[in-house]
Amino acid sequence: MNKIFTFKPILKTVVWGGDKIKKFKNIDTDMENIGESWEISGVPGHESVVDSGEDAGLTITQLIDRYGADLVGEDVYRRFGHDFPLLIKIIDARDNLSVQVHPDDELARLRHNSQGKTEMWYVIDADYDAAITAGLSKEITPDEYRRRIADNSIADVLASHRSHPGDVFFLPAGRIHAIGAGNLIAEIQQTSDITYRVYDYDRRGLDGKPRQLHVEEAVDAIDYKVYDNYVTDYDRNATGEVPLVGCRYFDVQKITVDGQTSLHHLSESFAVLICISGQCTIDIDQEAASSISRGNTALIAASARAVTLTGNAVLITASVPRQ
Repeated sequence: MNKIFTFKPILKTVVWGGDKIKKFKNIDTDMENIGESWEISGVPGHESVVDSGEDAGLTITQLIDRYGADLVGEDVYRRFGHDFPLLIKIIDARDNLSVQVHPDDELARLRHNSQGKTEMWYVIDADYDAAITAGLSKEITPDEYRRRIADNSIADVLASHRSHPGDVFFLPAGRIHAIGAGNLIAEIQQTSDITYRVYDYDRRGLDGKPRQLHVEEAVDAIDYKVYDNYVTDYDRNATGEVPLVGCRYFDVQKITVDGQTSLHHLSESFAVLICISGQCTIDIDQEAASSISRGNTALIAASARAVTLTGNAVLITASVPRQ
């Protein structure tokens, strides 16, 4: 089997989308208002398709059916079967996204027969005045939450953070959040498309109708506590592999390639590589090398043993930790 795969991006037109994804990924398309590029997705009805090689045309689910644990890893295959456990996106917010929250595993199973949605963001680029909403600045009760939604004052208790390229935000299920205008973001999350939209600035969708809110559904999903720090700290000047986020759902690293480096955190999981800037070649088990450049995403099979990156690039990698 091949040990590296790339997929056709699934582009999403949304009311708040812009034109940065086309430039970042160097895509020639007439589509406008592209807010999301789903880089690798196993969400039913939105499954990624292999774009080249002997497996071209297969969906990610069919790819797992064909190669099983060799592709995703024995532990991942045991736990998730043919379901790919991560959803990888690039998000361009020309306008503010809605204020939203996601349910945890327990609530998502109860209501939707689905996984919950814990996610993280890596800020690829940000306009001068761009901001990210993550968490609460003041502890509130469910009743106060309802009241503030009704009188349009919910923003007064949300924690807002000026965003900069390289910023990292970890968003466990239950943390209220919103991407502000001017941000280009790489998002890594559990495979789930469940979102409770609680506030949307009285905005209308592309169809001219008010977008659906989920104010009551979110009451039991929100974590109403206040935390000390909502921005992830890490060594931004380090080269090689630098841990960004580690949780039960994903391990995310930043890799700065300046010449040659090897991936040392390979385990029994596949690895997703998102190229943030530059270009490098990927040599797997001393076989023919592939290349990856800014805006592209690749999936490295769990059966890979030695992965060497050569060039000048910054990448984000994601894998699934053993349980």
